[in-house]
Amino acid sequence: MFENYVRTRHLAGAHSFQAEVDEQGRLVLPADAASLYGLKPGAQVQLDQDGDGLHLRLPLTHLAKVYVEPSNRCNLACRTCMRNAWHEPLGDMAWATFERLLSGLEELDTAPLVFFGGLGEPLIHERILDMVSGAKALGCRVELITNATLLNESMARRLVDAGLDRLWASLDGASPTSYADVRLGATLPTVIANLERFSRLCNRRVELGINFVAMRRNIADLPRLAELAERLGVSRLLVSNLLPHSAPMAEDVASTWAQTDPGFPGSLEVALPRMDWNEATGEPLYQVLRLYPATSIAGHRLDATRNRCPFVEAGATAVRWDGSVSPCLPLLHEHTYVLNRYERRSLAYSVGNLAQESLRAIWEKPDYLALRQRLREFSFAPCTACGGCYLSETNEEDCFGNLTPACGGCPWSQGVIQCP
Repeated sequence: MFENYVRTRHLAGAHSFQAEVDEQGRLVLPADAASLYGLKPGAQVQLDQDGDGLHLRLPLTHLAKVYVEPSNRCNLACRTCMRNAWHEPLGDMAWATFERLLSGLEELDTAPLVFFGGLGEPLIHERILDMVSGAKALGCRVELITNATLLNESMARRLVDAGLDRLWASLDGASPTSYADVRLGATLPTVIANLERFSRLCNRRVELGINFVAMRRNIADLPRLAELAERLGVSRLLVSNLLPHSAPMAEDVASTWAQTDPGFPGSLEVALPRMDWNEATGEPLYQVLRLYPATSIAGHRLDATRNRCPFVEAGATAVRWDGSVSPCLPLLHEHTYVLNRYERRSLAYSVGNLAQESLRAIWEKPDYLALRQRLREFSFAPCTACGGCYLSETNEEDCFGNLTPACGGCPWSQGVIQCP
């Protein structure tokens, strides 16, 4: 026998586990690692070659992350928000619905990460603190995203006491002017003061993250925002592109994804080493990265996130404020966005509702498991690379015969839009 190392990733950070290959060539994982990642006897897992190693993907049967939308109401009117592109009823999650969610979480074999976020501001819910402490009491890692305008001293202290593991703040500017230009109804000095106070109060007991939506109007702020994040003790700065919900908004997109599908014949992979980005290398590197989406750096392909559902890969599901369960955040609500200069209407898609079924029963539905398998294979029409046709106007059907949800035009699946 010989020993090998399998590198796996946990939602709260990276871990390495020592495994061994037995005489029959089977890879044997330690029991604690198998349990952590839902690797039960008989579970089917997928191994992908990744650079000079193997990447073990979570089994599709393992529920590792639950997005919970406490409310779809918000105290701000940000110009970039998806809420500007739909006309749905506003509401808060009823406590009875959340109790059913807690019961479902308790039924799971391993406690998942619970992430409070969605299309509204979580801190606007009158029982958000009870929600955080309730999930934490079940042994879940708990994260929450906020615009931080309601993060006063009392709220900050109680979030820490409730056991929050990570607080994400949405900051789309590093100057008062650029920030207020996006976050209508908020002021940057107030938000920074709230985050500084929270950082002092939590004393590193709660991790901090910042979510930044890059646009032409604010992309120049990114270096200053990184400096601010470091000063606040932020451990992760997540940058996403803008998802434009109208033609005028599309003009503010700072960067669009490459139109060449790396799966098409003839795409060129340029294998680059790690290099400094300086006056000599900057322009040539930019031209290569812009023209050849199959470029790799130090053995790692830059297009590895393309044609891959990040929610399925994370073992995630999403619960709307009214108890409706969807495969991902984008499918919680109907919305419109601009794809290749055409408007695309994304219909909401539900796999069940907590009012009728438990979370575990919904997750284990054969149809839902089949959908996750289809999303992992990602055999959808390449709507993001196509010039556009009438089928690309919605996610109801594509030219490969896939029915709703047809995800070939999803910018999350191309690594263009990111969520914490």
